[in-house]
Amino acid sequence: MVEVIIQIALLALGFVLLVKGADWFVEGASRVAEKFGIPQLVIGLTIVAMGTSLPEAAVSVSAALKGSAEITIGNIVGSNIMNVLLILGLTAVITPIAVQKTTVKYEIPFVILVTAVLLGMGCTGDNMLRLSDGLILWALMFVYLGYLLVIAKKGGGLPEELPEDKPMPVWKMLLLIVAGGVMIVVGSDVAVDAATELARIFGMSERLIGLTIVAFGTSLPELVTSVTAALKGKADIAVGNIVGSNIFNILFVVGTSALITPVAYAPAFLTDGIVCIATAVLLWICVFKNKRLGRLGGAVMLLGYAGYFIYLMR
Repeated sequence: MVEVIIQIALLALGFVLLVKGADWFVEGASRVAEKFGIPQLVIGLTIVAMGTSLPEAAVSVSAALKGSAEITIGNIVGSNIMNVLLILGLTAVITPIAVQKTTVKYEIPFVILVTAVLLGMGCTGDNMLRLSDGLILWALMFVYLGYLLVIAKKGGGLPEELPEDKPMPVWKMLLLIVAGGVMIVVGSDVAVDAATELARIFGMSERLIGLTIVAFGTSLPELVTSVTAALKGKADIAVGNIVGSNIFNILFVVGTSALITPVAYAPAFLTDGIVCIATAVLLWICVFKNKRLGRLGGAVMLLGYAGYFIYLMR
C-alpha cells in the first residue's frame, strides 16, 4: 500500500513538472524568438502551437527509449480520444462552442486523415513505426504548418495568441528555457517510471496505463485551458486548439519518437485507433451543419467517453 501511494505521488509530481516545465519552456523560447525579430506569426505557429504537445512528446519519447512502447502509443491515442470526448464534451456542456469554417472544412478532416495514417502504419508489416514512418509524419507536419501559415496570413487566426507582457531580461528568458527543459525531461522520466511501476503492482497492462492515467496527465493543459475559457465565456477557440493539439500529437510526437527509436504499435491498439478515428468523425458530424458544438453534442461525447472507459476496464 505504501509503495502504491509513493508511485501515485511520483506520478503526480511528474505531471506537475511536465506541465509547468512546458509552460516555462514555451514562454522562454517565445521571448527569445521575439527578441531576435522572429515574427509573432511564426512563433505562434511553431513554438506556442507545439508547446501544448510537449508533455505528450516528453513522455512518449522517454517511454519509447525505455522500451515501454505501449505507453508511447497509448499516451497519444488515449490523449487524442480524451481531448475530444472528455475535454470538448465537458466544455460544450458548460457552454456551446462556435467553430471556425476552416476547422470544419480542413482541420477536422485532416486529423481524421493523419489518425488513419498512424493506424495504417501501425497495422502493417511488423507493427513497428520506424525512421521512414517518422519522416512521413514530419513531412505531413510541415504540410500542416504551411496550411496554418496561409490561413493566418489571410486573417484566420493562430492556434494561440502570445500575451503582450512587459519586456523580459535575456538571462530570465534563458533561465526559463533551461529550467523548463530540465523539468520536462525529469518530469517525463519520473512519470513513465511511476506509471510502469503502477502497472506492475496492479497487474495492469502498459497499454491501459497509457490510455488512461498517462493520457489524462498529459492532457491536463488542454483540460484546464478549455474549461477555464468556457467558464469565462471565451470557449470559441477550444475546438480549434484541441484539433490542432491532436494533429501535433500524432505528427510531432509520434513522428519524433519514431525518428529517435523504433516504436512498437501493438495489435491491441487496433481497436483504440479505430475509436480515435470514430471520435474525430463524431466531432465532424456534430459541428458540420451549424458550425457549433452544442450541449447535446457535448453530452453525446461525454457518454461516448464513458462507454470507451467501460470498454477499457472490462
